[in-house]
Amino acid sequence: MTKLVVLKLDGDIKQGFQVTLEISSDYRYPHTKIEGSLPPVRDLLVRYHNWQTSYRSLGWEGRAIVPKGIAIDSSLKKRQEECYDLAIQLRRYLNEWLNSPSFSSIQKNWLANINSSEPLRVLISTENVYLRQLPWHLWDFLEDYYPEAEIALCTSEYQSPIYKKKSQQKPIKILAILGNSEGINVEKDRKILESLPNAQVTFLVEPQRQTLNDRLWEKSWDILFFAGHSKSQEKSGHISINPNDNLTLQELSEALKKTVKNGLQLAIFNSCDGLGLAYQLERLQIPQIVVMAEPVPDLVAQEFLKYFLNGFASGKSLYQAIREARKRLQGLEDKFPCASWLPVSCQNPAVDPFTYPLKKEKYPIQLPIIASAIATTLIIGMRSLGLLQIGELQTFDKLMRLRPDKGIDSRLLVVEATEEDLNRYGFPLPDEILARAIAKLESKQARVIGLDIFRDRPIGEGNSQLLQQIARDNFVAICSSQETNNPNKSGIAPPPNIPESRLGFSDVVVDPDGVVRRHLMFMQPSHNDPCATNHAFSIRIALQYLAAEGIEPQIAGRHQIKIGKAIFEELSANSGAYQGIDDRGFQILLNYRSPEKVARQVRLSEVLSDRINPEWIKDKIVLIGVSAPISSDNFFTPYSAGYFPYQKMPGITIQAQTTSQILSAVLDGEPLLSVWNDWGEGAWILAWSIVGGIIAWQSRSIWVWILIASSGILVLSAVCLGLLIAGIWVPLVPSAIATIITGGIVIVYKRHYDNRAIN
Repeated sequence: MTKLVVLKLDGDIKQGFQVTLEISSDYRYPHTKIEGSLPPVRDLLVRYHNWQTSYRSLGWEGRAIVPKGIAIDSSLKKRQEECYDLAIQLRRYLNEWLNSPSFSSIQKNWLANINSSEPLRVLISTENVYLRQLPWHLWDFLEDYYPEAEIALCTSEYQSPIYKKKSQQKPIKILAILGNSEGINVEKDRKILESLPNAQVTFLVEPQRQTLNDRLWEKSWDILFFAGHSKSQEKSGHISINPNDNLTLQELSEALKKTVKNGLQLAIFNSCDGLGLAYQLERLQIPQIVVMAEPVPDLVAQEFLKYFLNGFASGKSLYQAIREARKRLQGLEDKFPCASWLPVSCQNPAVDPFTYPLKKEKYPIQLPIIASAIATTLIIGMRSLGLLQIGELQTFDKLMRLRPDKGIDSRLLVVEATEEDLNRYGFPLPDEILARAIAKLESKQARVIGLDIFRDRPIGEGNSQLLQQIARDNFVAICSSQETNNPNKSGIAPPPNIPESRLGFSDVVVDPDGVVRRHLMFMQPSHNDPCATNHAFSIRIALQYLAAEGIEPQIAGRHQIKIGKAIFEELSANSGAYQGIDDRGFQILLNYRSPEKVARQVRLSEVLSDRINPEWIKDKIVLIGVSAPISSDNFFTPYSAGYFPYQKMPGITIQAQTTSQILSAVLDGEPLLSVWNDWGEGAWILAWSIVGGIIAWQSRSIWVWILIASSGILVLSAVCLGLLIAGIWVPLVPSAIATIITGGIVIVYKRHYDNRAIN
């Protein structure tokens, strides 16, 4: 955070000056304001004029003398020594004046509010011509406590100009006026300007007034540069644009105002005696100005321009570049005394300092590829350890909830025993009630009847009638398999005398978070399992139905079963998001048909009272089960989180979902949910990782990257949803994370690359 200090001096050289210290951060309104005073300054000004007279006697008249490297005559050497001595005196008197007791409160509060390590800019705000001439950079207080600070001048009245904002990535536009070059060498200035990176320089060589005026009006410029002869008179001055024309800036005021409105940021007058010119330019609200305070030798002007522009164009701040260039001029002071005193900068406090638009770096083309390879390897490693499984499964659930509802499957009818039915008939349902219900369904010519209610022993009256009804060939019963290592699941036997061909297990596979996402179709029972079948209830029901269509299952290959034209492929322990799951038996992903009603649903009481449309039953699969909450046969599904509180799906509805999935795949050609192999998923993650890297590689800022990357992840989500609807579950979470990680790596590298390029 850059601190800005403004010292406002108001008064005169005879009476002294009232001083106001204002401190602000990041160009906001001042947060500290302290008042003090400085005594009359007449003695100091006498010392200044003595030094100025001595300096001007050296003969540096408007860059007119170019040292030839020959020996200096004794008279010039004596004047140089005198200039050195007067400079030392002036510096001493300046610091004595600034150390006045009446000014001490200013310095104390300054030290209390600003750490010496903080970036700092200092502005001297005054209308007094004599104070503006003083060498403020010699203030020992700044040298001792804030050696990196640079002092600039500003007027007491200023406002923020209204101008067009320009892209910081475009080349900087410079209008370079090479004025009257009699006795001076401006070609060196030209070469320095031509060597600037990311700059478009237009040169006007000894232009006519109208030509200069038109260029200022017609185009927008970032920097206005002048090299040639100039002279100041207190608060005004003039420049020599060609051998015949000397112009005051007032004569160019309208053109300069237009240039400021068009975005002019910096004026550099690399010519003699420019303080009066600077004052006029400040009045025109030009944001930043650099001039030479006194007559300047050619070599000094050229070296300063080279040092300053090279530093500024390399990424240094405007004032850092000015400070370093001014200090480097000390290397010329054996020939040109006080050369480092000459550059003076002025600033409009209402405008942020101008920054040189660095040319966009060409980052290594392989950067996004390398970053994506790193990110993809990391993500695949995390995925293989199961660290992403929960997030991927929850995201899968969200995508499932976004899929369109396929509506009811007209081939099925679900007869549910509701809480009202159980209150009427009792729980568990008596055999007599079940026998009556099955008889009603048989009379209406149901193709397959499946009873999703355990009946390993008689319940109530009517057992003989029930056994008679379930002996029919179109009836499928249910049982529950035994878990060898679980004493609480010893298995539940089927009703007596039911052949294995009409028997199916009720077991479902539940993921670690309690959600049913997989469909267990087959498994091998143990030798003493009371549920001696390897077919799930749903597959047994479906095969009974399909047998009437002449469709039988076939072994299609290892881990594949073919029913009709549909091929069911077994899940492995590491399929898709799953890592190390229990993959015993033949499992597939459960492709839910509908979150609400997978089939028509009727109550048991409606069947018993003949209030059902016979067409809903004839030649259909009819599943009978309990949906009342009293039953423990309820499960979380991908749709459960879409309700508050979470809702479970009755087991009878789960059986209808799994049965419908098989029929839809075989008879309707509906896609089964599948996943790619490891190589396919790895390539998918890598591809999106590369996309993330390219986005970051091309983004001009981190905020642009965040915006585009967020849009990219939305596109990724939409693509994943579309593929899921088409029956393919692809990695969304790993791809999104890889996109972000790759982009982050590229962004961090770009920042490091930029900083290295600047430094």
